[in-house]
Amino acid sequence: MEKRKLDDMMPREIVAALDQYIIGQEEAKKMIAVAIRNRVRRKALPEDIKSEVTPKNIIMIGPTGVGKTEIARRIARLASAPFIKVEATKYTEVGYVGRDVESMVRDLMASSLNLVKEELYKTREGEVDHKVEEKLLDLLLPEADKKGKNEISEDVQKTREKFKDMLRRGVFDDKEVEIEQKPQLRISGVGVFPSQEMQADELNNMMSNIGSMFGQNRNQRKKVTIKRAREIIREEELEKLTNNDNVVEEAKKRTEEMGIIFIDEIDKICSKGSHNTQDVSREGVQRDILPIVEGTKVSTKWGVIDTTNILFIAAGAFSMSKPSDLIPELQGRFPLRVELKDLTADDFYRILQEPSNAMVKQYKALLETENVKLEFSDDALKRISALAEEANKRTDNIGARRLHTVMERLLEDISFNADLKRGETVTITKEFVDERLGGIIEDQDLTRYIL
Repeated sequence: MEKRKLDDMMPREIVAALDQYIIGQEEAKKMIAVAIRNRVRRKALPEDIKSEVTPKNIIMIGPTGVGKTEIARRIARLASAPFIKVEATKYTEVGYVGRDVESMVRDLMASSLNLVKEELYKTREGEVDHKVEEKLLDLLLPEADKKGKNEISEDVQKTREKFKDMLRRGVFDDKEVEIEQKPQLRISGVGVFPSQEMQADELNNMMSNIGSMFGQNRNQRKKVTIKRAREIIREEELEKLTNNDNVVEEAKKRTEEMGIIFIDEIDKICSKGSHNTQDVSREGVQRDILPIVEGTKVSTKWGVIDTTNILFIAAGAFSMSKPSDLIPELQGRFPLRVELKDLTADDFYRILQEPSNAMVKQYKALLETENVKLEFSDDALKRISALAEEANKRTDNIGARRLHTVMERLLEDISFNADLKRGETVTITKEFVDERLGGIIEDQDLTRYIL
Protein backbone atom coordinates (compact mmCIF):
# COMPACT_ATOMS: atom_id res chain seq x y z
CA MET A 1 0.00 0.00 0.00
CA GLU A 2 1.40 3.38 -1.06
CA LYS A 3 2.20 5.75 1.77
CA ARG A 4 -0.04 8.84 1.65
CA LYS A 5 1.46 12.31 1.87
CA LEU A 6 0.50 14.51 4.80
CA ASP A 7 -0.75 17.20 2.39
CA ASP A 8 -3.34 14.79 0.92
CA MET A 9 -4.73 13.67 4.30
CA MET A 10 -7.88 15.02 5.93
CA PRO A 11 -7.66 15.99 9.64
CA ARG A 12 -9.38 12.78 10.78
CA GLU A 13 -6.89 10.73 8.69
CA ILE A 14 -3.96 12.55 10.31
CA VAL A 15 -5.43 11.79 13.75
CA ALA A 16 -5.94 8.13 12.75
CA ALA A 17 -2.29 7.92 11.65
CA LEU A 18 -1.15 9.42 14.99
CA ASP A 19 -3.44 7.00 16.88
CA GLN A 20 -1.27 4.11 15.66
CA TYR A 21 1.56 5.36 17.89
CA ILE A 22 0.09 7.75 20.48
CA ILE A 23 -2.59 6.78 22.99
CA GLY A 24 -5.09 9.44 24.06
CA GLN A 25 -4.42 13.20 23.78
CA GLU A 26 -7.25 13.53 21.24
CA GLU A 27 -7.55 17.30 21.69
CA ALA A 28 -3.88 17.92 20.88
CA LYS A 29 -3.96 15.60 17.87
CA LYS A 30 -7.10 17.28 16.48
CA MET A 31 -5.66 20.79 16.90
CA ILE A 32 -2.43 19.91 15.10
CA ALA A 33 -4.30 18.03 12.34
CA VAL A 34 -6.51 21.08 11.67
CA ALA A 35 -3.49 23.45 11.72
CA ILE A 36 -1.68 21.29 9.15
CA ARG A 37 -4.76 20.93 6.93
CA ASN A 38 -5.34 24.71 7.01
CA ARG A 39 -1.94 25.15 5.37
CA VAL A 40 -3.06 23.03 2.42
CA ARG A 41 -6.34 24.97 2.26
CA ARG A 42 -4.42 28.25 2.25
CA LYS A 43 -2.55 27.21 -0.90
CA ALA A 44 -5.89 26.93 -2.76
CA LEU A 45 -7.02 30.49 -1.83
CA PRO A 46 -7.02 33.43 -4.28
CA GLU A 47 -3.87 35.55 -3.96
CA ASP A 48 -5.60 38.56 -2.33
CA ILE A 49 -6.98 36.43 0.55
CA LYS A 50 -4.01 34.07 0.68
CA SER A 51 -1.61 36.84 1.72
CA GLU A 52 -3.87 37.69 4.70
CA VAL A 53 -4.09 34.13 6.06
CA THR A 54 -1.19 33.20 8.33
CA PRO A 55 -0.62 30.00 10.34
CA LYS A 56 -2.07 29.81 13.85
CA ASN A 57 0.88 28.69 15.96
CA ILE A 58 0.31 26.19 18.77
CA ILE A 59 1.65 25.65 22.31
CA MET A 60 1.31 22.15 23.76
CA ILE A 61 1.37 22.09 27.56
CA GLY A 62 1.83 18.94 29.61
CA PRO A 63 4.22 16.95 31.81
CA THR A 64 7.09 14.99 30.33
CA GLY A 65 6.31 11.63 28.77
CA VAL A 66 2.68 12.28 27.77
CA GLY A 67 3.30 12.45 24.01
CA LYS A 68 4.27 16.05 23.08
CA THR A 69 7.55 15.16 21.38
CA GLU A 70 6.14 11.87 20.04
CA ILE A 71 3.41 13.80 18.19
CA ALA A 72 6.15 15.91 16.59
CA ARG A 73 8.20 12.85 15.64
CA ARG A 74 5.25 11.13 14.00
CA ILE A 75 4.17 14.28 12.13
CA ALA A 76 7.76 14.54 10.85
CA ARG A 77 7.56 11.00 9.44
CA LEU A 78 4.21 11.68 7.79
CA ALA A 79 5.20 15.09 6.44
CA SER A 80 6.04 15.72 2.86
CA ALA A 81 6.63 19.26 4.08
CA PRO A 82 9.98 20.44 5.49
CA PHE A 83 10.03 19.74 9.25
CA ILE A 84 12.59 20.17 12.01
CA LYS A 85 12.50 19.72 15.78
CA VAL A 86 14.68 22.04 17.85
CA GLU A 87 15.35 22.48 21.58
CA ALA A 88 14.75 26.03 22.83
CA THR A 89 17.54 25.60 25.41
CA LYS A 90 20.21 25.22 22.69
CA TYR A 91 19.90 28.82 21.58
CA THR A 92 21.57 31.86 23.09
CA GLU A 93 20.89 35.57 22.95
CA VAL A 94 22.72 37.51 20.23
CA GLY A 95 26.12 38.51 21.57
CA TYR A 96 26.66 35.26 23.52
CA VAL A 97 28.64 32.26 22.31
CA GLY A 98 26.35 29.57 20.91
CA ARG A 99 23.71 29.02 18.23
CA ASP A 100 21.60 32.02 17.28
CA VAL A 101 17.86 31.48 16.76
CA GLU A 102 18.06 32.20 13.02
CA SER A 103 19.92 28.90 12.61
CA MET A 104 16.59 27.06 13.04
CA VAL A 105 15.41 28.61 9.76
CA ARG A 106 18.66 27.62 8.04
CA ASP A 107 18.22 24.06 9.36
CA LEU A 108 14.65 24.02 7.99
CA MET A 109 15.88 25.16 4.56
CA ALA A 110 18.56 22.42 4.59
CA SER A 111 15.85 19.89 5.46
CA SER A 112 13.70 21.15 2.58
CA LEU A 113 16.63 20.90 0.16
CA ASN A 114 17.27 17.29 1.17
CA LEU A 115 13.55 16.54 0.69
CA VAL A 116 13.55 17.97 -2.86
CA LYS A 117 16.80 16.17 -3.71
CA GLU A 118 15.39 12.85 -2.52
CA GLU A 119 12.20 13.33 -4.54
CA LEU A 120 14.23 14.21 -7.65
CA TYR A 121 16.41 11.15 -7.12
CA LYS A 122 13.33 8.90 -6.93
CA THR A 123 12.12 10.16 -10.32
CA ARG A 124 15.54 9.45 -11.89
CA GLU A 125 16.67 6.60 -9.67
CA GLY A 126 17.34 4.22 -12.58
CA GLU A 127 19.52 6.77 -14.39
CA VAL A 128 21.59 7.59 -11.28
CA ASP A 129 21.99 3.94 -10.24
CA HIS A 130 23.11 2.99 -13.78
CA LYS A 131 25.83 5.69 -13.75
CA VAL A 132 26.97 4.59 -10.27
CA GLU A 133 27.16 0.95 -11.39
CA GLU A 134 29.18 1.82 -14.50
CA LYS A 135 31.69 3.86 -12.47
CA LEU A 136 32.08 1.03 -9.95
CA LEU A 137 32.78 -1.41 -12.82
CA ASP A 138 35.41 1.03 -14.15
CA LEU A 139 37.08 0.90 -10.72
CA LEU A 140 37.01 -2.92 -10.69
CA LEU A 141 38.21 -3.22 -14.32
CA PRO A 142 40.51 -0.21 -14.81
CA GLU A 143 42.14 -1.59 -18.02
CA ALA A 144 38.73 -1.54 -19.74
CA ASP A 145 38.22 2.05 -18.63
CA LYS A 146 41.57 3.09 -20.15
CA LYS A 147 40.75 1.59 -23.57
CA GLY A 148 37.36 3.27 -23.72
CA LYS A 149 33.91 1.73 -23.93
CA ASN A 150 33.95 1.35 -27.73
CA GLU A 151 37.26 -0.55 -27.78
CA ILE A 152 36.42 -3.20 -25.18
CA SER A 153 36.94 -6.73 -26.47
CA GLU A 154 34.21 -9.36 -26.31
CA ASP A 155 36.01 -11.21 -23.48
CA VAL A 156 36.33 -8.03 -21.40
CA GLN A 157 32.66 -7.24 -22.07
CA LYS A 158 31.67 -10.71 -20.80
CA THR A 159 33.85 -10.20 -17.70
CA ARG A 160 32.20 -6.83 -17.18
CA GLU A 161 28.71 -8.39 -17.35
CA LYS A 162 29.80 -11.10 -14.91
CA PHE A 163 31.21 -8.48 -12.52
CA LYS A 164 27.98 -6.46 -12.83
CA ASP A 165 25.97 -9.44 -11.61
CA MET A 166 28.40 -10.04 -8.71
CA LEU A 167 28.29 -6.32 -7.86
CA ARG A 168 24.49 -6.43 -7.60
CA ARG A 169 24.68 -9.47 -5.32
CA GLY A 170 27.09 -7.64 -2.97
CA VAL A 171 30.06 -9.98 -3.62
CA PHE A 172 32.48 -7.03 -3.93
CA ASP A 173 31.10 -4.95 -1.03
CA ASP A 174 34.25 -5.44 1.10
CA LYS A 175 36.77 -5.19 -1.74
CA GLU A 176 38.98 -2.08 -1.55
CA VAL A 177 39.45 0.22 -4.55
CA GLU A 178 41.18 3.56 -5.05
CA ILE A 179 38.74 6.37 -5.70
CA GLU A 180 39.16 10.00 -6.63
CA GLN A 181 36.90 12.10 -4.44
CA LYS A 182 36.05 15.63 -5.40
CA PRO A 183 36.18 18.34 -2.70
CA GLN A 184 32.78 19.37 -1.39
CA LEU A 185 31.66 22.68 -2.88
CA ARG A 186 28.90 24.59 -1.13
CA ILE A 187 26.51 27.19 -2.51
CA SER A 188 27.64 30.73 -1.73
CA GLY A 189 25.57 32.73 0.71
CA VAL A 190 23.31 35.61 -0.15
CA GLY A 191 22.42 38.42 2.19
CA VAL A 192 23.38 41.93 3.12
CA PHE A 193 24.02 41.40 6.82
CA PRO A 194 24.96 37.76 7.41
CA SER A 195 25.04 36.48 10.98
CA GLN A 196 28.15 35.26 12.79
CA GLU A 197 27.34 31.67 11.76
CA MET A 198 26.84 32.74 8.14
CA GLN A 199 30.13 34.62 8.16
CA ALA A 200 31.89 31.43 9.28
CA ASP A 201 30.28 29.55 6.35
CA GLU A 202 31.36 32.23 3.91
CA LEU A 203 34.90 32.22 5.31
CA ASN A 204 35.11 28.45 4.82
CA ASN A 205 33.98 28.80 1.21
CA MET A 206 36.44 31.62 0.59
CA MET A 207 39.35 29.61 2.03
CA SER A 208 38.27 26.63 -0.10
CA ASN A 209 38.31 28.78 -3.24
CA ILE A 210 41.72 30.29 -2.38
CA GLY A 211 43.08 26.79 -1.77
CA SER A 212 41.88 25.63 -5.18
CA MET A 213 43.62 28.61 -6.86
CA PHE A 214 46.95 27.41 -5.45
CA GLY A 215 46.30 23.77 -6.26
CA GLN A 216 45.76 22.75 -2.64
CA ASN A 217 42.20 21.59 -3.18
CA ARG A 218 42.68 19.06 -5.96
CA ASN A 219 40.75 15.81 -6.13
CA GLN A 220 41.99 13.44 -3.45
CA ARG A 221 42.69 9.76 -4.09
CA LYS A 222 41.97 7.34 -1.28
CA LYS A 223 41.25 3.67 -0.72
CA VAL A 224 37.69 2.73 0.24
CA THR A 225 35.50 -0.37 0.05
CA ILE A 226 33.11 -0.80 -2.88
CA LYS A 227 30.22 -0.34 -0.44
CA ARG A 228 31.56 3.07 0.61
CA ALA A 229 32.54 3.97 -2.98
CA ARG A 230 28.93 3.37 -4.04
CA GLU A 231 27.75 5.93 -1.44
CA ILE A 232 30.37 8.52 -2.49
CA ILE A 233 29.67 8.18 -6.22
CA ARG A 234 25.90 8.20 -5.67
CA GLU A 235 26.23 11.43 -3.65
CA GLU A 236 28.34 13.02 -6.43
CA GLU A 237 25.86 11.99 -9.14
CA LEU A 238 22.96 13.26 -7.05
CA GLU A 239 24.79 16.55 -6.52
CA LYS A 240 25.23 16.92 -10.30
CA LEU A 241 21.54 16.18 -10.78
CA THR A 242 20.39 18.73 -8.21
CA ASN A 243 23.06 21.39 -8.56
CA ASN A 244 20.79 23.93 -10.21
CA ASP A 245 18.76 26.98 -9.28
CA ASN A 246 15.41 25.22 -9.84
CA VAL A 247 16.05 22.80 -6.97
CA VAL A 248 17.02 25.61 -4.58
CA GLU A 249 13.99 27.67 -5.64
CA GLU A 250 11.62 24.74 -5.06
CA ALA A 251 13.20 24.08 -1.64
CA LYS A 252 12.84 27.77 -0.71
CA LYS A 253 9.20 27.80 -1.79
CA ARG A 254 8.40 24.73 0.33
CA THR A 255 10.24 26.17 3.33
CA GLU A 256 8.32 29.45 3.17
CA GLU A 257 4.90 27.99 2.33
CA MET A 258 4.80 24.61 4.11
CA GLY A 259 7.68 24.57 6.64
CA ILE A 260 7.00 23.39 10.21
CA ILE A 261 9.31 24.12 13.16
CA PHE A 262 8.68 22.27 16.43
CA ILE A 263 10.26 24.12 19.39
CA ASP A 264 10.57 21.78 22.36
CA GLU A 265 11.32 22.76 25.99
CA ILE A 266 10.03 26.30 25.46
CA ASP A 267 9.19 26.50 29.17
CA LYS A 268 12.93 26.36 29.96
CA ILE A 269 13.45 29.85 28.50
CA CYS A 270 10.73 31.43 30.68
CA SER A 271 11.91 34.08 33.11
CA LYS A 272 10.44 33.84 36.61
CA GLY A 273 10.11 37.56 37.23
CA SER A 274 13.54 37.91 38.89
CA HIS A 275 16.41 39.78 37.31
CA ASN A 276 19.39 37.49 37.67
CA THR A 277 21.75 36.98 34.73
CA GLN A 278 20.26 33.63 33.71
CA ASP A 279 16.70 34.96 33.52
CA VAL A 280 17.81 38.03 31.55
CA SER A 281 19.53 35.71 29.07
CA ARG A 282 16.39 33.55 28.76
CA GLU A 283 14.27 36.60 28.06
CA GLY A 284 16.82 37.61 25.43
CA VAL A 285 16.33 34.28 23.64
CA GLN A 286 12.55 34.87 23.70
CA ARG A 287 13.03 38.31 22.17
CA ASP A 288 15.26 36.81 19.47
CA ILE A 289 12.67 34.10 18.68
CA LEU A 290 9.85 36.68 18.49
CA PRO A 291 10.68 38.21 15.05
CA ILE A 292 11.19 34.71 13.57
CA VAL A 293 7.70 33.67 14.72
CA GLU A 294 6.14 37.03 13.75
CA GLY A 295 7.59 36.86 10.27
CA THR A 296 10.95 38.17 9.19
CA LYS A 297 13.52 37.62 6.46
CA VAL A 298 16.46 35.39 7.42
CA SER A 299 19.67 35.34 5.40
CA THR A 300 20.90 31.84 4.47
CA LYS A 301 23.52 30.52 2.05
CA TRP A 302 20.64 29.60 -0.30
CA GLY A 303 19.08 33.06 -0.27
CA VAL A 304 16.71 35.03 1.95
CA ILE A 305 13.89 33.04 3.63
CA ASP A 306 10.63 34.73 4.68
CA THR A 307 9.31 33.09 7.90
CA THR A 308 5.80 34.65 7.80
CA ASN A 309 4.01 31.44 6.76
CA ILE A 310 6.11 28.88 8.62
CA LEU A 311 4.03 26.99 11.22
CA PHE A 312 5.55 26.97 14.73
CA ILE A 313 4.51 24.34 17.28
CA ALA A 314 5.96 24.86 20.76
CA ALA A 315 5.86 22.42 23.66
CA GLY A 316 6.79 22.50 27.31
CA ALA A 317 5.98 20.88 30.65
CA PHE A 318 5.56 24.27 32.39
CA SER A 319 5.99 22.52 35.75
CA MET A 320 8.19 25.31 37.19
CA SER A 321 6.61 28.13 35.17
CA LYS A 322 3.42 29.09 33.31
CA PRO A 323 2.77 30.08 29.68
CA SER A 324 2.04 33.55 31.05
CA ASP A 325 5.72 33.74 32.12
CA LEU A 326 6.66 34.05 28.45
CA ILE A 327 6.99 37.64 27.25
CA PRO A 328 3.52 38.96 26.21
CA GLU A 329 4.53 39.49 22.57
CA LEU A 330 5.59 35.83 22.24
CA GLN A 331 2.40 34.62 23.97
CA GLY A 332 0.39 36.54 21.37
CA ARG A 333 2.19 34.72 18.56
CA PHE A 334 0.98 31.35 19.89
CA PRO A 335 -2.81 31.86 19.94
CA LEU A 336 -3.73 28.16 20.12
CA ARG A 337 -3.03 26.31 23.37
CA VAL A 338 -3.78 22.72 24.27
CA GLU A 339 -3.13 20.91 27.53
CA LEU A 340 -2.09 17.27 27.36
CA LYS A 341 -3.50 15.15 30.15
CA ASP A 342 -1.60 13.05 32.69
CA LEU A 343 -1.51 9.36 31.82
CA THR A 344 -3.60 6.96 33.93
CA ALA A 345 -3.25 3.21 34.55
CA ASP A 346 -5.79 2.62 31.74
CA ASP A 347 -3.62 4.66 29.36
CA PHE A 348 -0.53 2.66 30.37
CA TYR A 349 -2.45 -0.59 29.77
CA ARG A 350 -3.25 0.54 26.22
CA ILE A 351 0.27 1.91 25.60
CA LEU A 352 1.76 -1.48 26.45
CA GLN A 353 -0.25 -3.26 23.73
CA GLU A 354 -2.01 -1.07 21.15
CA PRO A 355 0.56 1.13 19.33
CA SER A 356 2.35 -0.26 16.27
CA ASN A 357 5.59 -0.01 18.25
CA ALA A 358 4.06 -1.19 21.56
CA MET A 359 6.52 -2.01 24.32
CA VAL A 360 5.26 -5.58 24.80
CA LYS A 361 5.80 -6.24 21.07
CA GLN A 362 9.34 -4.86 21.32
CA TYR A 363 10.33 -7.08 24.28
CA LYS A 364 8.78 -10.16 22.64
CA ALA A 365 10.74 -9.49 19.44
CA LEU A 366 14.00 -8.93 21.35
CA LEU A 367 13.76 -12.25 23.21
CA GLU A 368 12.62 -14.14 20.12
CA THR A 369 16.10 -13.46 18.70
CA GLU A 370 17.36 -15.76 21.49
CA ASN A 371 14.59 -18.31 20.74
CA VAL A 372 12.74 -17.41 23.95
CA LYS A 373 8.96 -16.91 23.63
CA LEU A 374 7.61 -14.25 25.98
CA GLU A 375 3.93 -14.10 26.94
CA PHE A 376 2.06 -11.65 29.19
CA SER A 377 -1.21 -12.45 30.97
CA ASP A 378 -3.87 -9.73 30.93
CA ASP A 379 -3.71 -9.45 34.74
CA ALA A 380 0.06 -8.93 34.55
CA LEU A 381 -0.31 -6.03 32.09
CA LYS A 382 -2.95 -4.41 34.31
CA ARG A 383 -0.69 -4.79 37.35
CA ILE A 384 2.32 -3.31 35.49
CA SER A 385 0.12 -0.34 34.48
CA ALA A 386 -1.07 0.20 38.05
CA LEU A 387 2.49 0.06 39.41
CA ALA A 388 3.70 2.56 36.79
CA GLU A 389 0.89 4.97 37.76
CA GLU A 390 1.71 4.50 41.46
CA ALA A 391 5.42 5.19 40.88
CA ASN A 392 4.56 8.37 38.96
CA LYS A 393 2.36 9.56 41.83
CA ARG A 394 4.93 8.84 44.55
CA THR A 395 7.91 10.33 42.72
CA ASP A 396 8.24 12.67 39.73
CA ASN A 397 5.64 12.19 37.00
CA ILE A 398 7.63 11.14 33.93
CA GLY A 399 4.64 9.81 31.99
CA ALA A 400 5.00 6.81 29.69
CA ARG A 401 8.78 6.78 30.22
CA ARG A 402 8.05 5.17 33.61
CA LEU A 403 6.98 2.02 31.74
CA HIS A 404 10.52 1.61 30.35
CA THR A 405 11.93 1.63 33.90
CA VAL A 406 9.30 -0.79 35.21
CA MET A 407 9.62 -3.22 32.28
CA GLU A 408 13.43 -3.28 32.42
CA ARG A 409 13.35 -4.04 36.14
CA LEU A 410 10.66 -6.69 35.63
CA LEU A 411 12.45 -8.56 32.81
CA GLU A 412 16.03 -8.05 34.01
CA ASP A 413 16.67 -11.69 35.06
CA ILE A 414 14.94 -13.16 32.00
CA SER A 415 17.00 -10.98 29.66
CA PHE A 416 20.20 -11.80 31.55
CA ASN A 417 19.65 -15.57 31.44
CA ALA A 418 18.02 -15.74 28.00
CA ASP A 419 20.66 -18.19 26.69
CA LEU A 420 19.64 -20.71 29.39
CA LYS A 421 15.96 -20.50 28.39
CA ARG A 422 16.30 -21.22 24.66
CA GLY A 423 13.21 -22.96 23.28
CA GLU A 424 11.15 -22.12 26.37
CA THR A 425 7.94 -20.08 26.69
CA VAL A 426 8.10 -17.66 29.62
CA THR A 427 4.73 -16.37 30.83
CA ILE A 428 4.63 -13.17 32.89
CA THR A 429 1.82 -13.43 35.44
CA LYS A 430 0.44 -11.00 38.03
CA GLU A 431 2.20 -13.03 40.74
CA PHE A 432 5.52 -12.72 38.91
CA VAL A 433 5.06 -8.93 38.66
CA ASP A 434 4.28 -8.67 42.39
CA GLU A 435 7.27 -10.84 43.26
CA ARG A 436 9.65 -8.68 41.21
CA LEU A 437 8.18 -5.23 41.87
CA GLY A 438 5.76 -5.39 44.81
CA GLY A 439 8.44 -4.87 47.47
CA ILE A 440 9.94 -1.90 45.63
CA ILE A 441 6.58 -0.12 45.38
CA GLU A 442 5.82 -0.70 49.07
CA ASP A 443 9.16 0.81 50.14
CA GLN A 444 8.93 4.51 49.31
CA ASP A 445 12.71 5.01 49.44
CA LEU A 446 13.30 2.10 47.04
CA THR A 447 10.64 3.47 44.68
CA ARG A 448 12.40 6.80 44.59
CA TYR A 449 15.77 5.29 43.68
CA ILE A 450 14.85 2.24 41.59
CA LEU A 451 11.63 3.13 39.80
